Amino acid sequence: MAARKPQVDEARGSVTADGRIQAGSRAPEAVQTLAETVAERIREQVISGHLTPGSHLSEQTLSDELQVSRNTLREVFRMLTKEGLLRYEANRGVFVSTPSMSTIIDIYRVRRFIECPALAQAHPRHPGVARMRMAVEKARRCREEKDWLGVGSADIAFHAAVVELADSPRLSAFYAQISLELRLVFGLLQDPEFLHGPFIDQNLEIVTELEAGRAAAASELLEAYLLRAERFILGAYARVTAEV
Repeated sequence: MAARKPQVDEARGSVTADGRIQAGSRAPEAVQTLAETVAERIREQVISGHLTPGSHLSEQTLSDELQVSRNTLREVFRMLTKEGLLRYEANRGVFVSTPSMSTIIDIYRVRRFIECPALAQAHPRHPGVARMRMAVEKARRCREEKDWLGVGSADIAFHAAVVELADSPRLSAFYAQISLELRLVFGLLQDPEFLHGPFIDQNLEIVTELEAGRAAAASELLEAYLLRAERFILGAYARVTAEV
């Protein structure tokens, strides 16, 4: 029997001669899947601090780095611009968004709406509580090692665990987007020790109250915490923008 000739599955795409991933022309859903994968990689670069607010994204450089076609990358840019992570400037290109003061105020308003009720109604044995404790312990270890970016990641993980207490996948997905915007704020201020250092012990106090079955008290602590954090960050933001 003659060997069968390998076929390209156009629904899944193919690999081009230069090794790049090329989405198939017959499957919009495959293009979307590839675009989502690339978009997640760019989000990770923002989270890690590799891409900071105001950074210019070179289409050619990213196409080479991520090994995707420029058409796919343009689709990614459209997705992330719609999310608010990127912005397009005519005749200049695509940039990582720079948060405004009104954005910061709105982020913290949303955080209070989501996190405080989730905490107030939480059971002390909910799995999210264990993740809150783990995040606090990781932040304390990072503080000892002077890894302040690690402290920031642990702080975001702590608050994501708070949202998990609501047992709502939709809220958790929405909060993931809020967290990404918050990372942009942190990246703009560029002083993770100053930003995160004061809140490590407050996170510890909140989770300790919750573990003891005092959810209402933990929620009150969190609300006061978020109000302080908002004022703290707005003050830092005002100083940074005044220097520009």
